[in-house]
Amino acid sequence: EVHIITQNVDNLHERAGSSHVIHLHGELMKVRSVRNEKLIYTLTPEHCEIHLGDKAEDGGQLRPHIVWFGEAVPMIEPAIELVSEADIFVIIGTSLNVYPAAGLLNYVRANVPIYLIDPNDVHDPSGRVSHFIRKGASKGMKELIEILKK
Repeated sequence: EVHIITQNVDNLHERAGSSHVIHLHGELMKVRSVRNEKLIYTLTPEHCEIHLGDKAEDGGQLRPHIVWFGEAVPMIEPAIELVSEADIFVIIGTSLNVYPAAGLLNYVRANVPIYLIDPNDVHDPSGRVSHFIRKGASKGMKELIEILKK
């Protein structure tokens, strides 16, 4: 069973068939009320714009369901819970400089292997990454699959 925690705001994981996705920074294809952040609506490809004056059922202006700089990351708690239960933790394509996402490493249990896939030399401030795969995502995942098969 694979769960994905992403900082991306697109829906590419879902379009690729993933069903267990936590979007830390929100989702572009959703909007929400400025009065109630739990009042969320999904946009459709045919109707994917919002305008000043577009209101939620509570009368609040609709805004993108995106976490702006300086706002809280509401999905960090579910992400922490998921990370603390992981049997394997894989990090793909990140500098480990964006918090609070980079801090998720601190919630991985001590005996759980951590794999980091990135073509760049990434500094691990936690010292917890056990395996670095210095390749792009596609080639790195192929290598990870071979490692896990052994």
